[in-house]
Amino acid sequence: MMNKKGKFSLSALPREILAIALFLIYMIPFAIVLINSAKPRLEIIVDPLAIPTNPELWENIVRVWSHPRVQYASSFFSSVVITAVSVCLLVLIASMAAWVLVRTKTKLSSAIFMIFVAAMVIPFQVVMFPLINWFFRIEQFLGLSARTPFRLLGDYPGIIFAYLGFGSSLSIFLFHGFTKSVPLELEEAAIIDGCSRPATFFKIVFPLLTPIAVTVIILNGIWIWNDFLLPFLLLMGGNVQTLPLAVQSFVGAFVRQWELILTSTLMAMVPIIVMFLFLQKYIVKGMVEGSVKG
Repeated sequence: MMNKKGKFSLSALPREILAIALFLIYMIPFAIVLINSAKPRLEIIVDPLAIPTNPELWENIVRVWSHPRVQYASSFFSSVVITAVSVCLLVLIASMAAWVLVRTKTKLSSAIFMIFVAAMVIPFQVVMFPLINWFFRIEQFLGLSARTPFRLLGDYPGIIFAYLGFGSSLSIFLFHGFTKSVPLELEEAAIIDGCSRPATFFKIVFPLLTPIAVTVIILNGIWIWNDFLLPFLLLMGGNVQTLPLAVQSFVGAFVRQWELILTSTLMAMVPIIVMFLFLQKYIVKGMVEGSVKG
């Protein structure tokens, strides 16, 4: 336990021990998933905490990936498309909306911003059934059927549109706080040089929003990638399913394929963990600056 001067500090010892203990506690579920992903079903049932005697991780991965009923590869592709498109649109739309709300000094803009902030505290469970009902009514009004491409229920447009709605409040809140730190003089100079408002935003303002944009990408990316309830409600019955739905498909009414459940869970965790490790340094920085600047 060294301080900034490189000397041993006994006062920091309790904090170091607590940090190590918390790390071990949080890593226990991941370790259990990793260990049991390399076991056959019988070994998992007999002793889930034992080290596998004959690791079968690769065999389980092949079984999950090539399972004819679950179609894990297709689910992986769907999760990538839904997460990537939703996050990109959230960053683009939320950053532009926050910029307009910050630069427009009116009571209306303040009221709109407060509505977005208030929407952050509304539980999803309150609006999930009205959301499905409205999607169903819109499809009926537009005459969309099961054979129609790009439906609201059971296809990509509906789930992406829903994520835009539920993710915009926090994203606009973070961008709003960070945009206040962008000097207005830079925009005025760009306008004097002949830049239009869209060009001023994309050439001057948006590059300065990179730290908070990365934070928004991480927070929404982890949420959308791991979300189960919204895809379950909007995609069931369609040809599109995400990874959480694919993992749930291994759970039957009478048979639970634990080796495939845990292996598919591990496979779903790896991409988002890799993204988090590469971008984690922006999370705290972006959230703190986006919440208090200005």
